[in-house]
Amino acid sequence: MDRVMDETDMAQRMVQDALKLDRQGRVHEAIAAYQAVLRRWPVLADCWYRLAVLERKAGRFGSALDSYQQALDHGIKRPEEVHLNRGVIYSDELQSAAAERELELALALRPTYIPALLNLANLHEDQGRREAALDIYEKALAIAPASPHILARYANARSFDARDDALIARLESALSAEMSMADRAMLGFALGRALDACADYPAAFAAYRAANAASRASRPADAAHYDRAAEVRRIARLMEISPPTSPPSVTPPRGPRPIFICGMFRSGSTLLEQLLSGHPRVTAGGELQFIPYLAQKVLAPFPESIPMTPHHVIEGLALQYIDVLARLFPGAELVTDKRPDNFLYIGLIKQLFPDAKIVHTVRNPLDTCLSIYFTHLDHGLDYALDLMDIGHHYRQYKRLMAHWKARYGADIIDVDYDGLVRAPRQYIEGLLGHLGLEAHEDCLSVPATGRTVKTASVWQVREMLYQRSSGRSVHYERELAELRSYLDGSEP
Repeated sequence: MDRVMDETDMAQRMVQDALKLDRQGRVHEAIAAYQAVLRRWPVLADCWYRLAVLERKAGRFGSALDSYQQALDHGIKRPEEVHLNRGVIYSDELQSAAAERELELALALRPTYIPALLNLANLHEDQGRREAALDIYEKALAIAPASPHILARYANARSFDARDDALIARLESALSAEMSMADRAMLGFALGRALDACADYPAAFAAYRAANAASRASRPADAAHYDRAAEVRRIARLMEISPPTSPPSVTPPRGPRPIFICGMFRSGSTLLEQLLSGHPRVTAGGELQFIPYLAQKVLAPFPESIPMTPHHVIEGLALQYIDVLARLFPGAELVTDKRPDNFLYIGLIKQLFPDAKIVHTVRNPLDTCLSIYFTHLDHGLDYALDLMDIGHHYRQYKRLMAHWKARYGADIIDVDYDGLVRAPRQYIEGLLGHLGLEAHEDCLSVPATGRTVKTASVWQVREMLYQRSSGRSVHYERELAELRSYLDGSEP
């Protein structure tokens, strides 16, 4: 009996130690602590769950899936949450069929589980299954009719063509109620989108202006605010501390090869990626996090660390990147990495892959800035909540791109969004030639369903070369007058 009590006490102490490390944010130490617990007491389902959460946080997605399965096998309470978490991992890894299977398992256990319903609806949207997504949003609204979040998601999946649409009235009515600023922002962006689609442009801009104000007000207290002077200094450092013009010879790693697509957010990168992925040799990789992770974590302080980083370290990081592509996209030959703000790291990319081609998406400046202002973006994009901050960021981006082009010349390939939607064959075949790829008819359109598209423009991308966003700013000339004047100016 005493031995049993000793074992119980030891297990409790070890679990508490692991939990303490977990709460302190010491992820890798907490993982090791939970693993030590589970080697001795593998029946502890809650520990398998906590281990899985930490492994996912550490980017060990395969291990997290295995640990979540162990939690299920050992009788975890609320198994629907585990299936949801597994579904999210599969979705993030672009394994849509596996994600859908997990979400359906969660809903079989608990049919009214709102998080699983919303993730399943989102998965249908990513796959272009609009009606299926709308059906699930309607089911969720029936369960929680007062939810601003669900109402906004439903409205964003809907199409609008009449100002008297009942859903527009419902959005306006919902916004008259008391709610958090985060909810007000979400509803406001949905309303702005609906009014813009119905050509009520003054009302649409007012809705977007209120939505951005609400989003600013909902920022966490410790969130960064856009600092124009700091941004000017950051761009100057990137220009001053660049890798050598002629990088050392690096043997190309075996495995998938990246095609980097970058530029301003909302400049057409998703459309271009989807068109390129119609080619049998190209796989759409989406917005991969590896390059920003290198700059912000591994090579911090960046770019100051670059001159001191040995060549063998750079070669090792290139191999890691290729390994990530091989794991995510087994068997792929070429994989697009369309993280737009990789334009900040073109110097680093060229150091990792000296032969890399950079596909640079460009678009009318006013259309670009307006589209950012009209999109509910993450607070991490601190410039995106104010029209003039967006304009300032745009000018700094142009300044940096001029620098990269002076250094890397023909390795940076501009693709103009407005030209692309007007003359897709001309632009796509020219780009394929630059990339050493043969022309292919499937690169001239995006199928309505079947390909995963994870972007704010998920529905526009699937329309037959969506052209309504080209020249969109003409509808907002009065509201954009100050921004137009600023973009035409010369000061930093």
